[in-house]
Amino acid sequence: MSGGGSIGSGGGGGGDKFSGGGSSSTKTPSDFLKSIRGRPVVVKLNSGVDYRGILACLDGYMNIAMEQTEEYVNGQLKNKYGDAFIRGNNVLYISTSKRTLGDGA
Repeated sequence: MSGGGSIGSGGGGGGDKFSGGGSSSTKTPSDFLKSIRGRPVVVKLNSGVDYRGILACLDGYMNIAMEQTEEYVNGQLKNKYGDAFIRGNNVLYISTSKRTLGDGA
């Protein structure tokens, strides 16, 4: 079983997808989002930029607040931010991170 999950409108790197499969223990996207609060996540933007950090909170518009945030462009670490806010309309997907922060891509 995969250690990560993801939710979003685009493809992603492995993990559980919420496609309405026939599993008896079906999780909704809302369940997934509640379960990852306070955990390391990767947020992929429509532009292709990744933000990795701790999910602090999010709302119904997929606006995201993160802590200990790192910005990756083409797999390269570009910036580190203490706290970051990402507007929901820019989010392609959110995935649980299998790595600890600072491990690189």
